Amino acid sequence: MDKKTLCDEFGNIETDLTSIIKRLSDMQQAVNTLAEQNVNLEIENRHLRERLMELEAATAEQDEEKQGLSKSRLNLEKIYEEGFHVCNICYGTRRENDEECAFCLDVIYGERR
Repeated sequence: MDKKTLCDEFGNIETDLTSIIKRLSDMQQAVNTLAEQNVNLEIENRHLRERLMELEAATAEQDEEKQGLSKSRLNLEKIYEEGFHVCNICYGTRRENDEECAFCLDVIYGERR
């Protein structure tokens, strides 16, 4: 191999290595970005799971409270939650601004309160 060919070959190898180093650097940066995103998603996922557990516990408490109601009282509760009075004083009228009515609550929950 002559000197010119040898120098040209070294130049080509150097160019190839520079290109490979650039690609490796870009890939490393992409991996670092993905790792950072993964950590952020894991943290967010953990927070969402904790919140979900809180909501499930609250729902379970509400279900336990409602299990003590008879079917007719559950129907009255549903009507009340839709914004209507179920007490004998104002039965069937719409509650203003969805304010609570002590008489309705007494009809629905009666002895339970």
